[in-house]
Amino acid sequence: MWKVFLGIIDFLYLLTLVGMAVYGLNNLVSVILYLQTKNRPNRRSGGTPPVEWPRVTVQLPTFNERYTVERLINAIASFDYPRDRLQVQVLDDSTDDTTNMIRRLVNKHAAKGLDIELLHRSTQGGFKAGALAEGLKAATGELIAVFDADFVPPADWLKKTVPEFHDPRLGCLQTRWGHLNDKFNTLTLAQSLGIDGHFVIEQTARSRNHLFMNFNGTAGLWRKVCIEDSGGWQPDTLTEDLDLSYRAQIRGWQFDYLPDVVVPAELPAQIESFKKQQFRWAKGSFQTLKKLIQPLLKSDAPWYKKVLGLVHITGYFVHPLMLGTLLLMLPVGIFTPQIFKWIPLMMIAAFAPPLMYLLSATEHLPRLTDRLRLIPILTVIGFGLSLNNTVGVLEGLFGKSRGTFVRTPKFNLTNSKNHSVINRYAMPISPMIWAELGLGFYALLTGIILTARLGWQSMPWLLVYSVSYFYIAGLNLSQKGQLYRLRTRVAASAKAG
Repeated sequence: MWKVFLGIIDFLYLLTLVGMAVYGLNNLVSVILYLQTKNRPNRRSGGTPPVEWPRVTVQLPTFNERYTVERLINAIASFDYPRDRLQVQVLDDSTDDTTNMIRRLVNKHAAKGLDIELLHRSTQGGFKAGALAEGLKAATGELIAVFDADFVPPADWLKKTVPEFHDPRLGCLQTRWGHLNDKFNTLTLAQSLGIDGHFVIEQTARSRNHLFMNFNGTAGLWRKVCIEDSGGWQPDTLTEDLDLSYRAQIRGWQFDYLPDVVVPAELPAQIESFKKQQFRWAKGSFQTLKKLIQPLLKSDAPWYKKVLGLVHITGYFVHPLMLGTLLLMLPVGIFTPQIFKWIPLMMIAAFAPPLMYLLSATEHLPRLTDRLRLIPILTVIGFGLSLNNTVGVLEGLFGKSRGTFVRTPKFNLTNSKNHSVINRYAMPISPMIWAELGLGFYALLTGIILTARLGWQSMPWLLVYSVSYFYIAGLNLSQKGQLYRLRTRVAASAKAG
């Protein structure tokens, strides 16, 4: 019985190593495809401006966005697109004074001739997907643009994207996310590198090689008939963008991506907000997997596209694998340490993610040395989020309900480091930090025990785990303390006044 138990432990440990190697190799495939095709002309490039510009509806889903909604609406009102071909819908589910701010802005721009309207829902049924679906009923545009409240599109965005739809097979066009506050703090700087890796390398590789890819929820342009033909926006997952993207491509619609068209956006500066965002994406991606795995496997796509599509949808599964590796290292190291000899074979794939980020040069991080310095902190954040995202994956796989869509709060942050606005919408810390602290101590204890028994070889990786969990939990507590001190000063000032 004991041998059977140890055999199961060893098997699970090797399985986690193989799993992480698979996702690492997927990053390597993305890098190779990117290098092969980055200079290849876009398959639809060269689209000339149409004789008559098609009618476009711009949808702006908002929920309690008092700090960013004016910036967003003013940016849309500045579009240099023919006014008689443009409709703007502000799809507002707010429960605070944001609605009044929107109404004032809508009236202001409507008086100047912009076709803009406020569609306010008193209930948030279906969350963002529900708002987009409701707005689509009244949309008059042939093309539908979507922007979240933390994005600031340039005035020529439509002029650069609409001509790509000369191909009637094109269902959705994604543009690249830029950053408004990448240098606000270390967290936002690391996020900017992670996002650049996705948009510069992965999205380019997937679009240029006609693989399954996803609309990223904002800064994209849809053909309205594609949305309708694919079943519309559906609220049964927390990642309505990923869900609709795959349903559309399974139906035969094509997606494309313009890496040179950039829309700057605000990055979450609060670690708890970032964790909630990652949790939602992790859970929603596995809800989408459960929903679409059969249609995907039965689709007419070549087998390799199906495989790469499954790896794409299940990308967050790397976090349960990371957590499982940590938890299993102690029993494996004590009872069957010979299993550790397989680790070097699996470590080859560990070099692929850093390589992807090092190659993702943008206007924000153009120098290789700057990206190189950020790799350690990005690694720490990735390992530190493994518990948070594992819970999201498990809820997505085994949860019976969709769950609540917890939006990522925005504060109109830039690189000027104005902390005072992180007050009204700041999220309270989650009790999960105590489990993260516990995992930090577990990793440290495991490292001490295995070093005494086997030598120092395993200690570096266990130190990475330990530092990562301590960093995430410590940053949570630190930002909570900053917020408390800020609110105390504001209350004292108000009392003195």
